[in-house]
Amino acid sequence: MTLKFNDNLLPTLPIMEDLPVDRIIGITSTIPIEIVFAAGYIPIDLNNIFVCDPSAYKMVEDAESAGLPRNTCAWIKGIYSAVRKYHIKKVVSVIQGDCSNNQALMEIFQSEGIETIPFAYPHSKTDKEFLHDQLMRLADSLGVDYSKTEEMKKRLDSIRAKVHEIDKLTWVENTVTGEENHIWTVSTSDLMGDYTIFEERAVRFLKLAKNREPIKYDLRIGVVGIPPICEDLYSFLSSIGAHVVFNEIQRQFSMPYSTKTLVEQYSQYTYPYDIFSRLEDIQQGINQRNIKGLIHYVQSFCHRHIHDSIIRKHINLPILTLDCDRPGRLDGAMKTRIEAFIEMLKNIFS
Repeated sequence: MTLKFNDNLLPTLPIMEDLPVDRIIGITSTIPIEIVFAAGYIPIDLNNIFVCDPSAYKMVEDAESAGLPRNTCAWIKGIYSAVRKYHIKKVVSVIQGDCSNNQALMEIFQSEGIETIPFAYPHSKTDKEFLHDQLMRLADSLGVDYSKTEEMKKRLDSIRAKVHEIDKLTWVENTVTGEENHIWTVSTSDLMGDYTIFEERAVRFLKLAKNREPIKYDLRIGVVGIPPICEDLYSFLSSIGAHVVFNEIQRQFSMPYSTKTLVEQYSQYTYPYDIFSRLEDIQQGINQRNIKGLIHYVQSFCHRHIHDSIIRKHINLPILTLDCDRPGRLDGAMKTRIEAFIEMLKNIFS
């Protein structure tokens, strides 16, 4: 999930030391960043600054040394260490609709004097009254008039549309790699903390990508599940002829559906809700993008691992389940499994 590409116009991480500490708001998952921006704060996705840190593996160990259990998801431990390392004073924590450990993590932050603001998605995407109430509560907590957040939505929609165009170049024109697609879509969770710079980079990248020659590949695959913690998955897949044309959850971060209000937008965002909304989106992606197989990435100690059996039951495609724990490169066993899976797909569809 590397975001540090400075020479080819991809999104980059902000230099944390250069940001005003009192305006940073760390986020534990994708939240309505329209509210954060409208309030004059800088949203920073704690997952991104953790996994892109050169010492990401050590950050997991540091969290364990501080008392977090070894059998806890590495993302939770990385978020904890990122908050401590960069002296973040305020965090919006998704306590419903994301990781089941976020509630406890929020309480740890509170015990260490860090201000926390809870945000909860409803259990059902149809419960728009609950979602509207949560949006209003977040706006009140950050001291911004709710009408201004709807105005910000329109501004961010125009930026996200450019990422949707990048996504389309991945599977229609085949001029954007699966890794580039991953980086752009996953970065929409916080828009680099500066949506103006993000938009400038997107415009320049689109111009570059449209002038490329199409990528040569043997088959098209999709990656479903949460964004991978292993840093070289996409480059390895590309090296063995697999073109990733669908990144499920990352694409959801970009808010891919046309909506008029924040309530409508975040009720159609599939990640916080039941697996069946995700299955519908995955199946549509398979049909539209001519996908021949799926890699289902599951994070060690994550409750979403349970969804693997449901995905296999409802998706009629070959699926490789890839389970990783800590940040780093793929090990030999993982590479062997991936190679065997891709070779099998080539034999089936050749």
